[in-house]
Amino acid sequence: MEWMLMPLKRYADFSGRSRRMEYWMFTLLNVIVVTVLMAIIFGVGGTAGMFEPGADPSDAIGVLFGGVGLLIGLWVLAVFIPSIAVTVRRLHDRDMSGWWYLALIVGGLLPFVGILASIALIVLMCLPGTVGPNRFGPDPMGGADASVFE
Repeated sequence: MEWMLMPLKRYADFSGRSRRMEYWMFTLLNVIVVTVLMAIIFGVGGTAGMFEPGADPSDAIGVLFGGVGLLIGLWVLAVFIPSIAVTVRRLHDRDMSGWWYLALIVGGLLPFVGILASIALIVLMCLPGTVGPNRFGPDPMGGADASVFE
């Protein structure tokens, strides 16, 4: 649970490095929270009649912005900055600038390139970080320090 909440504690900290564990546990927390909220929406019957033939498409907007659906919007707003920050710190762990994230987001908006950019981001988040300190700070795994070899 500590790993899941660490990005929220480091809310807008775009400096330093983050381990894979911190990134993926935060992602898991987001998936769990949104799944539970969606289950509540479906359980309360917020989508009743929405999938019937001839249903008004604007009913979906009412479900998302009214009642329990508003909680999903609040959650997304609450974790928007921390999710960007943890992704930037994860790129720092790979010794890459955080501006690569913006490049991948912009690339994701382009047809066909978007699929490749999304795959590239997932691969980057899965790869291990650089061992030892890099230009963004010390190794978050507490690996070998450069002063040990002097």
